[in-house]
Amino acid sequence: MAGRRRKHSDEFKARVALEAVKGTKTLAQLSSAYGIHPTVIAQWKRQLVAGAPAVFGSGSGNGKSHEDLTAPLYQEIGRLKMEVDWLKKKL
Repeated sequence: MAGRRRKHSDEFKARVALEAVKGTKTLAQLSSAYGIHPTVIAQWKRQLVAGAPAVFGSGSGNGKSHEDLTAPLYQEIGRLKMEVDWLKKKL
């Protein structure tokens, strides 16, 4: 019976995938060195290669502009200022 399923950190996955991309060792060698199935290493490698353009993309990376992020905050500030002014008049 198989053991418990292991969860690897993102840093570990990145390190193994980078070694696979470099090509200095084969998938079989990496598999024996890290104790991970070669198919899993190949999947991590594909994810790394597919996600590489996002690293060099422009902007904050989440697709929202600076104005989209700050507009709700300025609205909240304006609402709170109005509440403070109203409370000052009432007291």
